[in-house]
Parts: sequence; C-alpha cells; structure tokens
Amino acid sequence: MLTNTTIPGPKPAFYLISAIHAREFPTAELATRFAEYLVDNYSSDPDITWLLDYAEVHITPQVNPDGRKIAENGDFWRKNTDNDDGCLNSSWWGTDLNRNSSFKWGGVGASGSPCDETYRGPSPASEPETQSIQNYAAAIFPDQRGPGDSDPAQENAAGIFITLHSYGNLVLFPWGWTNDSPPNDTSLETLGRKFGFFTSYQVCQSGEDGCIYQTSGSTDDWIYGELGVASYTFELGSTFFESCQYFEDSILPDNLQALIYALKAARRPYKDPAGPESLDLALSADHIAPGAGLTLTAAADDTRYNSNGKGDEPVQTITAARFSIDIPSWVDGVTTYPLSATDGNFDNSVESLSTSIDTSALALGRHTIFVESQDSGGNWGVPSAIFLWIAGEDYLPGILPDQLTQVAHPGSVSTFAVQVTNLGTQDDTFIIQVSGNSWETIPSPDSIGPLSPGQSLEFLVKVTIPETAQVGDQDTTTLTATSQGDPSKFTLASLTINIKNPDVFLPIISRR
Repeated sequence: MLTNTTIPGPKPAFYLISAIHAREFPTAELATRFAEYLVDNYSSDPDITWLLDYAEVHITPQVNPDGRKIAENGDFWRKNTDNDDGCLNSSWWGTDLNRNSSFKWGGVGASGSPCDETYRGPSPASEPETQSIQNYAAAIFPDQRGPGDSDPAQENAAGIFITLHSYGNLVLFPWGWTNDSPPNDTSLETLGRKFGFFTSYQVCQSGEDGCIYQTSGSTDDWIYGELGVASYTFELGSTFFESCQYFEDSILPDNLQALIYALKAARRPYKDPAGPESLDLALSADHIAPGAGLTLTAAADDTRYNSNGKGDEPVQTITAARFSIDIPSWVDGVTTYPLSATDGNFDNSVESLSTSIDTSALALGRHTIFVESQDSGGNWGVPSAIFLWIAGEDYLPGILPDQLTQVAHPGSVSTFAVQVTNLGTQDDTFIIQVSGNSWETIPSPDSIGPLSPGQSLEFLVKVTIPETAQVGDQDTTTLTATSQGDPSKFTLASLTINIKNPDVFLPIISRR
C-alpha cells in the first residue's frame, strides 16, 4: 500500500492489479512504473502529494507469477500452472484466472475443458491466486451494492479497481457476463470515457458491437458485482510481448495519466468524473513574503472525454469554481473561496479562471492550493493542486521538499535523494546539515553549488537503522540548507524513517 500514514483515514482505495494472464508483459511493467512514479514524485508534484496524503494505492503487479515464469521463456502462456484438473498436455494445462472469480462463474466465454485457454477451473474461486485477490479486495473495499443484479452501487460509493491486460487498446467496464447494462451504466461509461481521453482507447462493455467478446468469472465483474466498486479492464497496446519503444512512447505516458486520474476520482467515482477538470494552475509567484499580493489562475474544462464513437458524453457549461488552502474541500470545516471567469461570465464549457489570494494569515513554509470546478449539471470535478511557498526573512532563496518519509527494516540503510533549487537572483552555494536525529544520518555531499538562479541539484542522505530498532520506532531528522552567500538565510526539510514489520513489508518498487 502507498499512502502518507501520518494523515489519518478513512481514505478511498484505488486497487490496481496486473499480469493475471502470464504472457501479457506490458501490464506488470506499467503497474510497477506507476508505483515508481508516485513514490518518485511525492513532495515535489502537488497532485501526487495530495493523492498519497488523502488516498490509498494498492498494487498487485504479478497476480500469476508461476505462469509468468513460463512465459518468460518465450511461450505464449496465458493460464496459471495448476496441473491436476485433467489436462494431460503440459503445454495447455492451467486455469484462466480471469474466468475463475466466483461472481457468475461458469457462464459465457468460460470453458469447462481443462486444456482450453479459457478454462474456468473446477469450481468458483478454486485457485489460490483468485482467492488472494478476492480476499484482498474485500478487505480494502466496503460492500456498497445490494445482492440483486439490478441493484446499483451507492452514488457516493468510494474506490476504483483496474485490472491491466493486453492487448486491444480498450477500456472495458462491467458487465462481461451479460449484454445487459450494469445498474451504474451511465457513471461507469462516464469514467471510462475519461480514461479514453488519456489513452485514446475504445471505451465499451464486453459483448457490444465492435467491442471484445463476453466473459464470465472475470475479476472486474466480481469486484463490481460483489462490492459495487467502479471496475475496469485496460487492454494495453497491440501485442502480448510489446516492444520497449512502443511501451515507452505510448503505453506508459498515456496510461500513466489515466491511472493518475483514476486515483483522483477514487473518492467519488460515480459522481466526480461527470464534472469538469481544473487545469493549468498557476500563481503570479510561487515563493512570496507573508501578506504579499498573489493571483491564482486556472482553466475549467468539461470537454475532456473520448469514447471513440461509443456514445456521447454530455458537455456542459462551467458555472463555478472554488479553491481551498492546505485542506481539500471535502474535509469537515474547511473554508473554500470562489474563482471568477476571467472574461466576467461563466458561459462556456471551457473557461479561464482567476482570483486573488490573501496570504497575510499563512504560516511560513509550503502550502497547497486545491482547485475544483463545477458545471451546469451541478457536478464538481476532481481537484487539482499547486504548491505555494511563504518565505520570511530567515528563509533562503532555495527550496527543499518539506517532508520525506520512508519505511525501513532494522539493520538496513535507507538512502534519500533530496533536491535543492536556487530561487535567488545570483549564484549561491548551500551548506547541508542534519540535526535532531538519533540514528546515524549523513548527507553526501555536505554542500551543493554553486547553483545558478533556477538551477537544481540533488544530494543523498543515508540513514543507518540500528539492529535494535523495533516495529513502530521512527527517527526524524531536520535537514538544513544554509546559503553560503548569506548565512543568516536557510530552509528546512523533515525526513522521517518508520520501522515496519519485515514479515509484512513487501517492496514493490524496482527500477530497471
């Protein structure tokens, strides 16, 4: 799980799984890269920061590791490696895990023959991989739908589930087991069309004309059918063993944006995607003295949908926009402030926005500005965010991330890459110091520069965790970057190491 554990929940969950079919190589790579992107950009990207502060990301990058091992030999292996169900051909045995889920098991698109590629297994959820996914999902998502096939999920139901497959360039939503529309059809299509905007994939229900074949016992049908969670299958690219170049140039950048939007929408997936996006946030200055004048600009856009001809998404006039400072609008007690249409009237589906922000009461340090927009249907879209720094006389013209957190094991060494940016008007060198720490913490190098105005460089911080550290222990270090040009000026960052039980900590980040 990826989240900022210092901010309490409950938080909406986004669950991403991949490689349920062994030969579908791009899926696990995309899931892993998504996790890397979130971790790498926390504290430097305002949207990624608030998302990990106020949501949970759950990722299972390899649902079918035994099958994947066979596929890595070059075989087009699809199923798991279960070999005791009656298929005597070692090239064809196994269960199709995407036909084995216990919701509507054994129906259309699922075979009862153990050697078939779509073999459903001997019984519903017979496979340990299927049981693991269903148990995990049931633990992180509440049940938000009634027992009947026509019972809709609650309008305010939270959570999104996406399973990554290849190939076909498709965004699929339930049902797969029947041609009938799901009870949340309109909302599921709307969010799917939002994904389609980023990926340019066709958005459709399995079995529709021009779409993929029907399936039963699939994972996304189980998640939606049993729990009412908005669920989707992304069919990536045009082949199982995708070229690295196509993955890097197309699959990764397009789907990464779709996954980030999914995380934004996880709080209210059946409502917020119908609203406009808030884009192009900018401040007249992102580093100002307390009380200085500040202008916030943005754009509201209700047109960013794409279904490739499968139905039309309503495009509506923008009617309002709002912002909040440091706390998103849905938190009890938060104050929101309006933005105005730059041309004086809210009368288009795309509007430029602006407002002035009173900074006199803001404390020194970094702040987050959240912006949301509303359309004539009353729909508020997902938030976007931007950072604002309030800098007093004691703050140097440079920036460090204000907080870094990492989970580690007793006896290990954790390494952080920390970026310093010179926001001054002349070259400067910054002296790096650590204080307040109990565990050995060493910056390398201990000075950065000279940096020209606007230039950024990284230094490493290595923290040695004692063998005697216990689960639940933590150590917080204050990093100080002091201007050599004017030693009276400095900035601070906080670095926290948390000790977690090694038996339950599963690292999912791997750079390659």
